[in-house]
Amino acid sequence: MGIMEDIHQAVVGGNVESASAGVESALSSGTDADDILNQALIPAMDLVGRKFGEGEYFIPQVLWAAKAMQGGMNLLRPHFADGRDTEKGRIIIGTAKGDIHDIGKNLVGMMLEGAGFKIVDLGVDVDSARFVQAAREEQGQIIAISALLTTTMPTMSDVVAGVREQGLSTLVMVGGAPVDQAFCDEIGADAYGTDAVDAVRKARELLSV
Repeated sequence: MGIMEDIHQAVVGGNVESASAGVESALSSGTDADDILNQALIPAMDLVGRKFGEGEYFIPQVLWAAKAMQGGMNLLRPHFADGRDTEKGRIIIGTAKGDIHDIGKNLVGMMLEGAGFKIVDLGVDVDSARFVQAAREEQGQIIAISALLTTTMPTMSDVVAGVREQGLSTLVMVGGAPVDQAFCDEIGADAYGTDAVDAVRKARELLSV
């Protein structure tokens, strides 16, 4: 079994130490950092996403896989060609104002990061102005908002309005237990993610990556 397969299996299995050791070994043998990212790390997280979507993996397994992926990424970053930014897109993520739930938001963030996106996590209880400000300052291409309480859903509508008022090209993606496609359409958001796997799929579609 080759080193790429070793790294792939370590990430899928959530083995943080083995994933990092594999990446170090691959770099030492002269393997290109881009190849390690695109042939081992990202495909591994794609597989983890499919397993999660099919009910074969649960949140703890996804979290460990994401940690293994992150460990490998930390080793790769200094080796990318010309120090260039390899991110597929920059996503501002947070839980809506009045809501302090973060498990779903964290899972979506980890899955997006595992898919190659740069994540700017604003945390929980984030108001619409902060989302819009972060999108402008961080040049975010997508704002991803989570809400688990129906009372906090208006923040999503306010973010869409704020993005339009500021004239930003940032797209808005919404998700969470009380949210559905009809609400997404009603407030004029650009996409609705049913779960973490779907959020990755929708982000890729929005940015054509």
